[in-house]
Amino acid sequence: MNYFLTYTVYVLILSILMGISTWKLFKKMGYSPLFAFIPFYNYFIILKETKHPKWWAILSYLPIVGPIMMSVFHLYLMKKFGKTLFKDQILTVILPFIYMAVVNYSKDVELEDESTNDLFLTDEEKNAKKKDTFLGSITFAVVFATIIHVFVTQPFGIPTGSMERTLLVGDFLFVNKWSYGYRLPMRPLAIPFLQGTIMDTGQKGNPKDDPKSYVDGVKLPYTRILQFNKPQKNDVVVFNYPQDSVHTAIDRKDPYVKRCVATAGDTFEMRAGRLFVNGKPETVLGDQEVQHRYIVNTGSQLDIPSLYNTYGFLPVQEVQTEKGYLYAFQGLTDKTAKEIKALPQVIDMKEEISPKGEAAVYYRDEAKTKIDTTQSIFPINKPWNQDWYGPVRIPKKGDVVAINNETLPMYQWIISEYEHNSLEKKNGKIFINGKEANQYTIQQDYYMMVGDNRDASLDARFFGFVPEENIVGKPMFTWMSLQGAFADSGSTYQAPFKIRWDRMFKATNTGEANKTSYWWIAAMILILFFGWEYFVKLFRKKKTEDEL
Repeated sequence: MNYFLTYTVYVLILSILMGISTWKLFKKMGYSPLFAFIPFYNYFIILKETKHPKWWAILSYLPIVGPIMMSVFHLYLMKKFGKTLFKDQILTVILPFIYMAVVNYSKDVELEDESTNDLFLTDEEKNAKKKDTFLGSITFAVVFATIIHVFVTQPFGIPTGSMERTLLVGDFLFVNKWSYGYRLPMRPLAIPFLQGTIMDTGQKGNPKDDPKSYVDGVKLPYTRILQFNKPQKNDVVVFNYPQDSVHTAIDRKDPYVKRCVATAGDTFEMRAGRLFVNGKPETVLGDQEVQHRYIVNTGSQLDIPSLYNTYGFLPVQEVQTEKGYLYAFQGLTDKTAKEIKALPQVIDMKEEISPKGEAAVYYRDEAKTKIDTTQSIFPINKPWNQDWYGPVRIPKKGDVVAINNETLPMYQWIISEYEHNSLEKKNGKIFINGKEANQYTIQQDYYMMVGDNRDASLDARFFGFVPEENIVGKPMFTWMSLQGAFADSGSTYQAPFKIRWDRMFKATNTGEANKTSYWWIAAMILILFFGWEYFVKLFRKKKTEDEL
């Protein structure tokens, strides 16, 4: 069903529930009972009668923000009829339409004159009223932040080194959700600021047994509006992990950030750890550094903290051997590798490249019956690994691809998960939506997303093509950068903590080595945010003096 038609049905259902549970209360306030059923206008009346800004009514049915605002408006309405006790407020929030219906159909409910009651308030009641005002301010601060988070930009942290040295572990970014058109929210009932789960409550690191942060039963179809651009080659892109088996909602799958190295219709290939697109070597931008994994044998232990002071954090695994030490460095540039090789302790050093034709398939059990698809190279039936991959054509909308036992592993996720068809294999034959098929027409564009730190990146070589519907947007700038903010489980040594001031408030997607800093814009925003109330009071004071 169309997104906007589905959303209209959702709004109408809520409006009917609102009308059924409050029509008598609207009548007591002097309005037609039918007004309780009219979307937006019903909350407009509540705000008008309770002396709150009437424009807040437009927030009533917005995805994610709407449920918060509705709860606030319901509390205003109940307060109008004298339901101010804590138990009344709890029941209004938890069971809104049920509790409001109980009040609506009770015989003794009457309007309260708040202006008269204010004259007889005790000090304790006045303090409680101040607390309500303060809580209201906090609520609307949360609502404002939620609107920005859902509809404009979203903060995003870099916990792994897959994008080193373009994006560092501990960089915190703001992502522009309008870069490739705005993807409308697909789960309108959700807890603000949380992605997929509320907290890790079950088995550590296993999200399947954690409570979800959204209501999966209330869903809207994928729709993107005002799409004037699509991801281009070399864009750094934030997207939702395609093969997330925990969350069925696309916009609730884990967010990843990689570089778009190939777009729909391109041919992608890795040769001995080097990336090729359409048969040509990749274009390396100014803010990228080509990096590789190296194995180093030494006669004595290296001073890793000293290397950190020289080169910054270099994830490394250290193992003591009979003849000395063995080090596996991730992400060394050619220059850094050459300088480490020249250290007096080093016996030999070589780049680690997987043999050509060796399939990288891993299993979850010793009997090798259950394939670990998250660690295996995609697709699992090809003799590919992360250093020797492809060539493979990235699917493009309108492509007609052959479907057989050889090609099915390449396209089965596209057919069944990303494009929502039923897919079955019976007696060696393939059925799509119940019909035998030997070809399939691709319904959307796909992209190849790969990390800049190729030998330490879980990317499209493992999880396959990224569908257009999973694209979130472009990182805009780094607003905070903390070395040591995230531990690296694959490194024997950890990075010492420090604030990387030189990276803060710099644009992300320029491709330039020396990016412009926008700290002055951040300073202006902070001054306006914290000084707004002062400036308003100053203006009002001046206006009053002028009138006198």
